[in-house]
Amino acid sequence: MSTNVAGAQCECPECAGVVSFTRPPLAGEVVRCGECGVELEVTATSPLTVTLAPEVEEDWGE
Repeated sequence: MSTNVAGAQCECPECAGVVSFTRPPLAGEVVRCGECGVELEVTATSPLTVTLAPEVEEDWGE
């Protein structure tokens, strides 16, 4: 798995597909898996790791 370079790749934790980056990924960045479409969050850049992005919950003004 590549890290802080354009063309970096990692594995999707949902479908095991390859997630590719065209530019260096940033921690906290949300990307979509090209194979299964799930949203992933970059949790670390060295080594490059992604996890399922948290679901956005509605804010009822509380």
